[in-house]
Amino acid sequence: MPTPVTPYELDNFIDTTKKVWNYSILTEEDIRNYQQGTHYTLYNKLGSHSIQVMEKWGMYFAVWAPNATSVSVKGNFNDWKNFDYELYPRWDKSGIWEGFIPGFKLGEVYKYHIQGFMGIEADKGDPFANFWEKRPLTASITWDLHYDWKDQGWMETRKKHNSLDAPWSVYEVHLASWMRPDKNDEEVYNSYEEITARLVPYVKEMGFTHVELMPVMEHPFDGSWGYQGTGYFAPTSRFGSPQDFKAMVDAFHAAGIGVILDWVPSHFPYDSHGLFMFDGTHTYEYADMRKGYHPDWNSYIFNYKRGEVKSFLISSARFWLDHFHIDGIRVDAVSSMLKLNYSRNAGQWEPNEFGGDGNLEAIAFIKDLNETIYRDFPDVQTIAEEATDWPGISKPTFEGGLGFGMKWMMGWMHDTLRYFKQDPIYRQFQQDALTFSMMYYYDENFMMPLSHDEVVHGKSPMIYKMPGDDWQKFANLRLLYSYMFTHPGGKLLFMGDEFGSTVEWNYKSELPWELLEYTSHQGMKNCVRDLCHLLRNQPAMYEKQFEKGGFEWIDLDHRAESVIVYRRKGLKPEDDLLVILNMTPEVRHDWKVKAYGKSAWTEVFNSNSREYWGTGDIFNPDIKVMPVDKNTHLFEINLHLPPLGAIVLR
Repeated sequence: MPTPVTPYELDNFIDTTKKVWNYSILTEEDIRNYQQGTHYTLYNKLGSHSIQVMEKWGMYFAVWAPNATSVSVKGNFNDWKNFDYELYPRWDKSGIWEGFIPGFKLGEVYKYHIQGFMGIEADKGDPFANFWEKRPLTASITWDLHYDWKDQGWMETRKKHNSLDAPWSVYEVHLASWMRPDKNDEEVYNSYEEITARLVPYVKEMGFTHVELMPVMEHPFDGSWGYQGTGYFAPTSRFGSPQDFKAMVDAFHAAGIGVILDWVPSHFPYDSHGLFMFDGTHTYEYADMRKGYHPDWNSYIFNYKRGEVKSFLISSARFWLDHFHIDGIRVDAVSSMLKLNYSRNAGQWEPNEFGGDGNLEAIAFIKDLNETIYRDFPDVQTIAEEATDWPGISKPTFEGGLGFGMKWMMGWMHDTLRYFKQDPIYRQFQQDALTFSMMYYYDENFMMPLSHDEVVHGKSPMIYKMPGDDWQKFANLRLLYSYMFTHPGGKLLFMGDEFGSTVEWNYKSELPWELLEYTSHQGMKNCVRDLCHLLRNQPAMYEKQFEKGGFEWIDLDHRAESVIVYRRKGLKPEDDLLVILNMTPEVRHDWKVKAYGKSAWTEVFNSNSREYWGTGDIFNPDIKVMPVDKNTHLFEINLHLPPLGAIVLR
C-alpha cells in the first residue's frame, strides 16, 4: 500500500517517477465539513478532476472508502489491471483515497478497484462521476462540464416564474418514452438534441409553465424509471452528454419554461458497480437492515446519520441547481424517509430514542437540505412527494416545518379520482369527497398531481377511469381537468393525459401520438392547452393560491343536482373568477347563481366547446345579471350549464 503523507510534506514528497503522484486538492476544512455533514459542494473536490500539477496536466482522483485496504484506478488505459494505479490514503484517516495521474485524459472510462473489508474486492463506479457509459456498460467517464449558457435573461428573472404566487402547471415527462425513433424498440432513444427539438415547442404550445423530468440521473435499469440510481452527479448517457442535457435546459429556459428534476435521496439499488457495500461494508447505507433495507423496492436506504453521506446527498441536490440551472427538485418518497416503520410491521423496526416512529437523522437531513437550497438558490422550489399527515412539510424550518416549498396533495388525487369514477347519478352522495380538500388545504402549500403512478400497474389510463359512453368519458375528463386547474395550488399532469391516452403508460414504448388524428383526442389536448393558458392569463388563478383569501365556496347546497360553485380571488377584485361545475349529463338552463361583486360577467372558459369535442351548443354569450341587494353588491347571475361541463366567468 502507498505510504500516506501529510499536506505539509506534499510539496517535497511528490515522486514524479511514480504512475500516481501523492497530491491533494482537499483542505483540512474540506475534510472537517465533509465529516460533519456540512460540505455542500463536494462535487468540486471528490471524483475526477482535470488539473495541472507541476506543469503537467492530468487527472486528480479522490474517493471515500473508509474501510478499504487498497484503492486503484483502472480502465481501458491500463487494460483494466487491478493494482497498476493505486491511490494514497489520506494521513488524516478521513477514509479518502486520492492521487494525481499525469497525462490522464478526458473521455477515459474508469472504475475504482477496491480491496475492502475481509479482503472483499469490487470494481466500483465513481460516486461523483459526471458521465457514465451507456447501459449495460457501467464504467464512469472522466469529463469536463464546461458549457456556454445562453439563459442569462431567464436566470435573472426566474424568481417571478418560480415563486409561490406564480402560475404552476407542470408537465411530467419520462424522456425515453415520451417519443421514440421506433416505438416498438425499447433499445433505441431519441438524443437530448432530438428530444429538445420536439418537446420544447410542444410544452410551449400547450402552455405549461414547467416541465418535470422523471429521474435523469444515471441508472442501470430502465424498468426502475430512473428511481434506482447509481450516478447522483451525472445525467444519463442514454440520450447524450452532460452538455447535451444542459443545452436542453437552455432551450426550455429560452422558451420561458422552468425545469424540475425528480431526485431520489431515499434509496439506491444493489448493483455491483454502485453505492451498495462500497468498500466491503455498509458505507452509504445503514448497517442495521431494519433501517437500511427498503422492502418495497428491494433497495437500500442512505445512512442519514453519517456526515459524509449527508454531505454527499446535499451536494448532489445542489449540483443540479449549480451546474445545470435547474429550477426545482421534486424529492421522491419523502414518507419513506421520515418514518422508521414505513412498510414495516411490528418487530421489523426500532423506535427512535424518544420512542417515536420518526427517523430523526432523516428529518435533520431534510431540514438542512431545504435550508441550504433556499439560502443558495432563493429563486427555485423544492417539492415533496409525501403522502402522510406529517405536519409542516412545506412550512419553513424556523416555524418547525421541514422547509419544502410545496407538497404533493395525494389526498386530493385519491378523493377526486374516487368521485369522478362514480356514475354521475351517484355523485350527489359523494360531494364531500370533492369538497373535503379545502378543509385541510391551507395546512400546506399543495401541488395537485395526476402523475405517472396513476396510469400504470392496472390502474388504467385517465380516460378509462371515467364512466359513461365515449362522449361522457371525454366530457368527464375535461370536467376533471377543469376542476383541477381552477382548484387552488400547483398542478401536475403526466404526459399523455393531456390528450386522453387510451393505454397505460409503458416505459418500453412511446405515447400513442396517433390518437391525435381523432377529433375527440385533439379536442382533449385543446382543452388542456386552454386551461394552461387560462391559468397563466388569469391572476385570480395563482396570485393568492396558497392564501385563505384566494378561494371562497359560493354554492354547495345543490347536492341533488351536483352543481358546485366557487370563486377564485386575485389581488384585485375585478380579477375574481366564478367557477361553475355541472357534474351530471343533464343540461341546466337558466341556472341561478348568487354572488357578490360586479353587475357584468363574461364567460372566459367552457369545457363544452366544440373545439374540445363538446356539443358546443350550451354557452353564455350574454349573461343576465339582476341586482339582489345593491348596498352589498349581491347579484343573481342567470346561466346555462352544459352537460358534464365547467364554465369560468370573469
